[in-house]
Amino acid sequence: MKYVKKNNYKSIEEQLEVVKDVGSDIKYIHNSSEKVQLQEVTTDKYNIKNIRNPSEEVQLQAVAQCGDSIRYIDNPSEAVQLKAVSRWGENIKYIHNPSEAVQLKAVRKCGDNIRYIRNPSQAVQLKAVSDWGNDIQYIRNPSEVVQLQAVAMDGDSIRYIKNPSEKVLDFLYKNHRDVFNEYFEKL
Repeated sequence: MKYVKKNNYKSIEEQLEVVKDVGSDIKYIHNSSEKVQLQEVTTDKYNIKNIRNPSEEVQLQAVAQCGDSIRYIDNPSEAVQLKAVSRWGENIKYIHNPSEAVQLKAVRKCGDNIRYIRNPSQAVQLKAVSDWGNDIQYIRNPSEVVQLQAVAMDGDSIRYIKNPSEKVLDFLYKNHRDVFNEYFEKL
């Protein structure tokens, strides 16, 4: 293995030579070229963690290779966040303060990804329970509207609702009488 010291490698050729054998050696290159950065994240998706201030294009390439590499990116743009959760919705757990658009994309992939979102909006909560009502179990203090949506999707989701409102219980009684009876038998 060659010895690499911190240096300001000027040419792309010098930079490529440094990372040729060991891609993580890119951390020794100050101001590495975008071409070298792109090569490195294409070669090894996790090399993004060794790149100082990667461009958005480099970030996008890294998460295109593997969405969970977003965990190594400081302050990723919304486009990078969307790409990461498009690859796998659970990648939202690596994103601090995702926008509502990113949250919606994650719960569209799988409703239970809402468990990784702090204070999701009602729109995000509704989307999370729209395919499978039982995903309400991952929502802290769901509104009555969200509770109704969950019970409408799957009456059994009542078991995950603490203190359901009269309206929710009335809906359950009218539309899922067997589940309603079972719910009250267990109380």
